[in-house]
Amino acid sequence: QVQLVESGGGLVQAGGSLGLSCVASGVTFSPYGLGWFRQAPGKEREFVAAIAWSGGRTDYAYSVRGRFTISRDNAKNTVFLQMNSLKPEDTAVYYCAARSGARLYYTNYPYWGQGTQVTVSS
Repeated sequence: QVQLVESGGGLVQAGGSLGLSCVASGVTFSPYGLGWFRQAPGKEREFVAAIAWSGGRTDYAYSVRGRFTISRDNAKNTVFLQMNSLKPEDTAVYYCAARSGARLYYTNYPYWGQGTQVTVSS
C-alpha cells in the first residue's frame, strides 16, 4: 500500500522561506512521477509543481514560478518543495502526490499524502 507523508509545514512571515518534504513508502511500481498540490480555505485543490522520474523535467504553476523549486531523491523515495519569497496567498494545505510513469504529470494522481499546513502571515 502506497503511503505518502509530508513534513515541513509551519508558520512563516511574508518574504520568508519553508522547505517541504514528502516520503513515499510501499511503492511497488517504478518509475513514478511526483507532484505538489495545495488547497486554500474555500478553494479547490490546485496544481503547484511536478517533477518527472529523472528529475530533469519540472514545471510549476504560474503563481509560484521563480519562487518555488521541486526536486526529488529517488534513492530515498523523497520529493522536496523549497518555497522562497512566500506570500500570504501561498497559505494552504500542501499535498504531495504520486502516479506511475516516467513523465511529468499534472493530473490523475491516484496516491496522495495527508497534507501539511503552510501559513504565511503578512
